[in-house]
Amino acid sequence: MKYKIALLLIASAVLATAGGGYIYYTMSATPTATSAPLAQAPRVHTLNGETVVLVSIDVQRASHMAVVPLTTSTLQPETTAYTTVIDLQPLFDLHNRIVAARSSRQSARAQADASRAQYQRDYVLFHDNRNISQKSLQDARAVMLTDQAKQQAAEAAQNVLDATLRQQFGTALANASAAPGSDLLQRLMGGRSEVLLVTLPAKDGVSAPTQISVDSPDGRLIAAHKLSASPQSDPSIQGSPYFYAADSILPVGTRTTAHIPLKGKSRQGLLIPESAVIWYGGQQWAYVKTAADQFTRRYLPSAPAVDGGFVVTSGFRAGEEVVIRGAQLLLSEELRPQDIATQCKDPPECDG
Repeated sequence: MKYKIALLLIASAVLATAGGGYIYYTMSATPTATSAPLAQAPRVHTLNGETVVLVSIDVQRASHMAVVPLTTSTLQPETTAYTTVIDLQPLFDLHNRIVAARSSRQSARAQADASRAQYQRDYVLFHDNRNISQKSLQDARAVMLTDQAKQQAAEAAQNVLDATLRQQFGTALANASAAPGSDLLQRLMGGRSEVLLVTLPAKDGVSAPTQISVDSPDGRLIAAHKLSASPQSDPSIQGSPYFYAADSILPVGTRTTAHIPLKGKSRQGLLIPESAVIWYGGQQWAYVKTAADQFTRRYLPSAPAVDGGFVVTSGFRAGEEVVIRGAQLLLSEELRPQDIATQCKDPPECDG
């Protein structure tokens, strides 16, 4: 009897110990589970009025993200001008007609020279004891006069075409069309260059510079050099029209903007590389690295485009690092919906 009572007491003690251990483990494990979200910092948060995106160094390395420090750049005063890519088919058609007219003129001149020489020989023979008849001399003279008339007509036709070409396309293109083996004409006909009609603003008193830059549809800058003043203007735009040649191909009729350098004091700014600029909400932005694992998206104010990027005078500081590879990844991470984590017992987002 005493032996059974002892066994019951031992069993009760073991059960009590096991139950207490279970309760302790359960109670102590609950705070750990609930505190896990508190140990994880949010991916996106606001700091000093700026949105900060957190990306670990390992993720940066795996994503091949790259940054460069901002450097100063000289900003030359400039204005803008309306620009249109013109159709060069009329130029090529006129060129072909001029080539044919030049050939006809040369042929007519050669024929006129030959008939004049023949008439002169017949004239000498006729007056030298009348070695030929007067009718033969008269026939030679008629042929000479006819050939001279043909030569004059051929020259007049070519002059009309030359004047038409000059009136439509200016001096530089007319000269290029007339010059045998013109490099400019060959580049235009080969589709390696194009002609832009740039209308300089009249109110600014802007003179046509030798070199300008033009915006392309993809945001790049295209260099262009002056050809000559344009005899014709765009009736919808007031200003001084000029022809410029660019070594880039844009669709005919494309309307874009030319950047015209002005004389004046230059300013210092910061060069934002073109590869650092992204578009969001119809505006331009760039990501700045503010810490080893933190990035902030900043608005890129209206800034003049230069070779290699944009020059800004506000919103950025010299030496700051901007993301030149991986900016779209940061934007996607910033806009991705965040997981909901809260400590409140009855969060509003849980109301249903």
